[in-house]
Amino acid sequence: MNAVQQADQALLIIIGVSAVLLLAITAVMVGFVVRYRRSRHPVPADIRGNWKLEVMWTLIPTVIALAMFAVGWKSYVGLRTAPEGALEFEVLAQQFSWIFVYPNKAEGVNELVVPHGQAIKLKITSLDVVHGLFLPAFRIKVDAVAGLDTHAWFMADRLGEFDIQCTEYCGTGHSAMLGKLRIVPEAEYQAWIDSHAK
Repeated sequence: MNAVQQADQALLIIIGVSAVLLLAITAVMVGFVVRYRRSRHPVPADIRGNWKLEVMWTLIPTVIALAMFAVGWKSYVGLRTAPEGALEFEVLAQQFSWIFVYPNKAEGVNELVVPHGQAIKLKITSLDVVHGLFLPAFRIKVDAVAGLDTHAWFMADRLGEFDIQCTEYCGTGHSAMLGKLRIVPEAEYQAWIDSHAK
């Protein structure tokens, strides 16, 4: 399972568990309101000191929270840990464009061309204000901060063209800070970087 599938699976599991908990808690609450209403129980029961109940309502939520954390953590680690041999690109954010520096020092502006079937590692920084690199198709959202190198990676496992957006308000031209990720066959990628080599 790749990192994108792990992120999607983690989201579905967390939403599913949350939905089940919402329904269960609502059902129990309605049941208690009906069963223990004042007309049936004018003198309320005192359950203080019931250690079994206290252990149960502490342990069950803790186990559920830790299980959801484990699923989310596994997804996070998968998105943050690039495999060995990943092809590395430098991403420089500036008002209001993306500059992509290729392994052979070729540069592209607002267009990242990568070879199909490769793991791609992005080393991300900003030349001015805070920006946010967002590749929705690959579940990547990483801030670009001046003086700080961050990174992300994805598997270029499908041919096509995908959106790149800035998710941090970076000035009046923020909405125009768009780019394209193009995943192309190896030969086309090689021709592209050869034609843009410095």
